[in-house]
Amino acid sequence: MTKPPTMAEMAASGQTPEILFWVGCASSFDERAQRITRAICGILQHTGVNFAVLGTEESCTGDPAKRAGNEFLFQMQAIANIGVLNAYQVKKIVTGCPHCFNTLKNEYPGLGGNYEVIHHSQLIQQLIDEGKLRAEGGESFKGKKITFHDPCYLGRANDVYEAPRKTLELLDADLVEMKRCRANGLCCGAGGAQMFKEPERGRKDINVERVEEAMQTQRDIIATACPFCMTMIRDGVKSLEKEDTVTVLDIAELTARANGLKS
Repeated sequence: MTKPPTMAEMAASGQTPEILFWVGCASSFDERAQRITRAICGILQHTGVNFAVLGTEESCTGDPAKRAGNEFLFQMQAIANIGVLNAYQVKKIVTGCPHCFNTLKNEYPGLGGNYEVIHHSQLIQQLIDEGKLRAEGGESFKGKKITFHDPCYLGRANDVYEAPRKTLELLDADLVEMKRCRANGLCCGAGGAQMFKEPERGRKDINVERVEEAMQTQRDIIATACPFCMTMIRDGVKSLEKEDTVTVLDIAELTARANGLKS
């Protein structure tokens, strides 16, 4: 994988990318989530998608501020981002994070930021449907049991359930659903700020409870599509001391591995 160009670099050479890849805070700074970012970039380059990133011009979408109730700070962050995006005449954005996806898609239009916004699971599904991604030349997942944890801001907030499962179908693996899945899925806790606090008195860590549900499926891999879910699920696995029996991977990583791409 080569370093992707920035919007500024492409603009300087008179080029306009088809897609802007909005990396997001977690996927920029968290070491584990950076591997997901590299997988997404690898897939885009492998399939010939003309894309760019904002690089140092990218700032937080403002989602954490809004969810915490600081509407003023959210709008300041959002308007600054919209100014950058509109200056580059961005039309289409793909995100690696459901929180960024939800905010850019549903919150920015009211402030003057009107873009086509898709999550990386949706883009991967499109590339599969177009025949540009096939599970060949890479790691085989045939016979593996995979269960998928639905990120709240991807599923319940935006009704995206089939795209990530389409990705898993490509792997020729066995998809085993947890008892609580899709619209009835159990939150990992990150979206409810459990990532930053102790559980309420007398209650088990919600991410541990979620991993226990995943363990009941007798899976080999827990798949997700959100960097925050990745942190929570991995921490739940560690709490149960199950690192030797279960692997946690993003669907972009699974797709990259199946196509022989390094991340």
